Amino acid sequence: MTTLGAVFRPQLPPERLRSVARAADAAGLEELWLWEDCFLSSGLASTSAALAWTDRLQVGAGLLPAPLRNVALTAMEAATLHRMFPGRAMLAVGHGVQPWMGQAGARVESPMTLLREYLRALRTLLAGGRLTVDGRYVRLDDVALDWPPTAPAPVLAGGLGPRTLRLTGEAADGTVLDASFPAGGVRRACALMAEGRAAAGRTGPHPVTVYLHVATGPGAETRLRAEKDRMGHDAPGLGVRGDAHAVAEAVAELADAGATAVILQPTSDEPDPEGFVRFAAEQVRPLVPRPLPVPGR
Repeated sequence: MTTLGAVFRPQLPPERLRSVARAADAAGLEELWLWEDCFLSSGLASTSAALAWTDRLQVGAGLLPAPLRNVALTAMEAATLHRMFPGRAMLAVGHGVQPWMGQAGARVESPMTLLREYLRALRTLLAGGRLTVDGRYVRLDDVALDWPPTAPAPVLAGGLGPRTLRLTGEAADGTVLDASFPAGGVRRACALMAEGRAAAGRTGPHPVTVYLHVATGPGAETRLRAEKDRMGHDAPGLGVRGDAHAVAEAVAELADAGATAVILQPTSDEPDPEGFVRFAAEQVRPLVPRPLPVPGR
């Protein structure tokens, strides 16, 4: 059973988000994901606005670059979103693209150490804990949130390499994989997450969100090829073009490989972003098995 969503690409001007988010909400799409790519739009500001403009849509921000964001500030912002929009905000953190981190003066010597410290601190604060820590990068002195979330607030993480994927299993509440992972890569990534979870003695479910390159409509093949070339995503079987049935088949393949949510990623030059989210909700969604309901939601 698979959750279905779509990406609002940050190559679009921020003022376009309102109409796309409202179209997604009205069409019944489950999730809309926003990116915090340098130096485009703020992930959390956009998430807050999209949540305020919609009624039921879940909105994800990811990946938020840990080097750019003090963990106490991220915890404050995340807790505020979770309290104002219960059950609708989804936040994921990562290393950040290293050249961009360098441009911003935020690059660290050990991204792995930072992310491990960051995840532990962020999860503790959002769970209502009080924290004093003197890590290599994360330093907090008797910090606790006055307004922690009133319900569990999962912290997701993303990455590419084996060490990072093991870490997401060890220290995060779920993992986000970008569109460079074909089905075989998702299987390998899930195995690495499982290794991390086993090493940390963690049990229970570990949601896996996977982006999927999608192009539909006129010029789909050319746009998809150019998009993968721009992003350096050249693995065989990566991405899908065509109608709703073709997209649903690709979603099912990723779900079989371990994805619990598949997020359709349009090309950066998608001519109709509002139409794309309606396509996902109204044409692809009926062809994809729905996830089981979560008790209490």
